[in-house]
Amino acid sequence: MLTPPKTPKRPIERTHHGDTVVDDYEWLRAKEDPEVLAHLHEENAYTNARTEHLSLLQEQLFEEIRARTKETDLSVPTREGDWWYYTRTVEGQQYGIHCRAPIAGPDDWEPPVLEAPASASGATDAAGGPAAAPAGLPGEQVLLDDNIEAAGHEFYSLGSFDITPDGATLLYGTDLEGDERYTLRLRSLDDSGRTYDDVIEGTAGGAVFDPSGRYVFYATVDESWRPDTIWRHEVGTETSADVKVFHEPDERYWLGVGVTRSRRYLVIEAGSNITSETRLLDADDPTGEFRVVWPRKEGVEYDVEHVIAGGKDRLLIVHNDGAVNFELVSVAAADPEGPRRMLLPHSEAVRLEGVDAFRDFVALEYRRDGLSRVAIAKLPPAGIPADATPDDTLHELAFDEELFAVGVRGNPSWEQPMLRLGYTSFVTPSTVLDLVVATGERRLRKRQAVLGDYDATRYAQRREWATAKDGTKIPISLVYRHDLVNLGEPAPTLLYGYGSYEASMDPGFGIPRLSLLDRGMVFAIAHVRGGGEMGRLWYEHGKKLEKRNTFTDFVAAARHLIDQEITAPDRLVAQGGSAGGLLMGAVANIAPKYFSGILAEVPFVDPLTSILDPSLPLTVIEWDEWGNPLDDEEVYHYMKSYSPLENVHETHYPPILAVTSLNDTRVLYVEPAKWVARLREVGADPLLKIEMAAGHGGVSGRYSAWRERAFAYAWVIDRAGAHPSGE
Repeated sequence: MLTPPKTPKRPIERTHHGDTVVDDYEWLRAKEDPEVLAHLHEENAYTNARTEHLSLLQEQLFEEIRARTKETDLSVPTREGDWWYYTRTVEGQQYGIHCRAPIAGPDDWEPPVLEAPASASGATDAAGGPAAAPAGLPGEQVLLDDNIEAAGHEFYSLGSFDITPDGATLLYGTDLEGDERYTLRLRSLDDSGRTYDDVIEGTAGGAVFDPSGRYVFYATVDESWRPDTIWRHEVGTETSADVKVFHEPDERYWLGVGVTRSRRYLVIEAGSNITSETRLLDADDPTGEFRVVWPRKEGVEYDVEHVIAGGKDRLLIVHNDGAVNFELVSVAAADPEGPRRMLLPHSEAVRLEGVDAFRDFVALEYRRDGLSRVAIAKLPPAGIPADATPDDTLHELAFDEELFAVGVRGNPSWEQPMLRLGYTSFVTPSTVLDLVVATGERRLRKRQAVLGDYDATRYAQRREWATAKDGTKIPISLVYRHDLVNLGEPAPTLLYGYGSYEASMDPGFGIPRLSLLDRGMVFAIAHVRGGGEMGRLWYEHGKKLEKRNTFTDFVAAARHLIDQEITAPDRLVAQGGSAGGLLMGAVANIAPKYFSGILAEVPFVDPLTSILDPSLPLTVIEWDEWGNPLDDEEVYHYMKSYSPLENVHETHYPPILAVTSLNDTRVLYVEPAKWVARLREVGADPLLKIEMAAGHGGVSGRYSAWRERAFAYAWVIDRAGAHPSGE
């Protein structure tokens, strides 16, 4: 019989608010210690041995994902300036290739269409068309081949990617460790393709050119890896001469830098989890001083978008000052603290999420009834009139599925006549639409190919409602094969949850998930409090001193699925990652009897230790989400009451698979490592899998990611008791 690795106990004590805690496994935090690394390798070896019986299933799942995926493909081109920009993939290559091709003329807004030749195997996509794709568009220029950049490295991630408005110079940032620190480089896009001597190390991602193309604006981080300083670099000069533009001393705030779509302003955004502040600089004066739009006010968040109204610069601002679900106002760009013109007032039923302004129209994104929505308001030729309210001109886009997700995606051009949208559902593959704003016509640009015999009509999606302990109705979204699953006859089920940071877990399509559904499994999302699906208060009632609602909502969802005989405890697996991994650890402690397995990915399972240490990445920023246990005794004891690690106890835990990454800077590997060791103390049977060359998002490269997903899903299928072979 296989014996799990023994984790030596080396107790240390910490005392806060008169409470002393003994931590036996904190020594595992020493990432460079050979003994720690040896222990992690032992954990991997043990997990590999324990899952060896699933190796054939893992390979089968990987091949199913690969067989359904159009490996040689091309994204829908997006116009910016005089070029169509797109990314293509090639069969057998891990990463994308970033390209462009020239437009036909100034009025060319119709993305080029490629006629894909039939593949040698005769495979077809979901629409029955040929599965292969040509190499690229006529006149293609390769800007950056990620496969070349990644060569020789175990991990690769592309961060910043920007091009000067004249199309002459590329800026790109790469991370070769998984720690989300990027090295910036510049490359000429003329025939020489030369790389500039300008190399900027340790940036936070999101660097941009100013509209002149003369300067690069970028962020660097402090000792806790918080983006805290914005710099200006003049192209072609030494980085030692870079100018510090703005520094944020408050450790709760992150910084980011960008340019408005109109290219009228450079923007610096400072934000905590609950408060924001924006600074603008006229793009004609890139070396000038940024000015504050609205001074920060604790608990007030706002986003700024530039629009031209009546020939004058105005700012559209989505904010929550006295409007919990946010409202939209317009202010003069020259006097943003002056009179506010109300455009969309607050609504208890609608959570306004964002606005995108263009020369001729405005797009709004919001949530209603637990689903994302998009609406369009056309602007008259003179811009927004002084007395305008968009109530008459705001047109919501309707869709005919019960569950779906829609959003504004990739619209860089100020003068474009169409709005690019992304649309999906549990049964509709990811779809790119262009809305012709003047006529309302929708043009289908691309639907994600699903090779083989995928037939959407074989799958059903629906909404269920669980009742929480306090009577709150909790939405649950389901998808399943209706020819394999008869609701009311318990089926193997995977229940996913997150529930933090107001992040909404919307129904979307996934090729890997088909391998579960085709084995008769139900996939469900519990839209628990702490997320944003049902409005801002849904988030507020699942954070800080109301965080337990997140956990009890998930348990209520599991109980509902069991009570309705959609599933049963011996075939229900729970899944969550990051803050959703905290959810997994909490429900393992409070309701282990409901689950046959728990999949916890990069799980935040030692939150009290992390949030008590301001030197760790993200800790101070996180106080707005969890509370500050250092200074607030009530927060300390509340967090201790739900912390997965602190509350491991003698019970019958279901099997647990914890997956983490050595170079993760958001949730350190030490948290699941300590959790697994503590679980084994009480007789639980957890497995720990550590990616030794990856970050918070897991391994890099699409084939590696498919193998990682196949590993996890093989374990899920086994724990849920689904048929291993599928159809």
